[in-house]
Amino acid sequence: QVQLVESGGGLVQAGGSLRLSCAASGRTFSSYAMGWFRQAPGKEREFVATINWIGGSTKYADSVKGRFTISRDNAKNTLYLKMNTLKPEDTAVYYCAARMTTGWGIAEKEYEYWGQGTQVTVSS
Repeated sequence: QVQLVESGGGLVQAGGSLRLSCAASGRTFSSYAMGWFRQAPGKEREFVATINWIGGSTKYADSVKGRFTISRDNAKNTLYLKMNTLKPEDTAVYYCAARMTTGWGIAEKEYEYWGQGTQVTVSS
């Protein structure tokens, strides 16, 4: 079992920055890959970014590439998402998820455990 708790969401103006955190507990954090997904009002949940077990390989959605950075600190059992140059279209509930294998994945169905989500609102 893995428990995930996101934090760091909030209200920010367009062009601003936020850093989301996801604290993991349960199974050894360094043994599995992680990802960030988001769901905007009235839309399906979508992939944002993913990272492999040791942090050496990452993948981003085209919509956030160059603005968002996913990282992890295995010593602290924590996943991060640094979001720069935020846009109103980035407004969503952001979820972290754990994939019980070492390689990253971009599909929701590849992830077994999910956090409860944290709201990010970007005002124009």
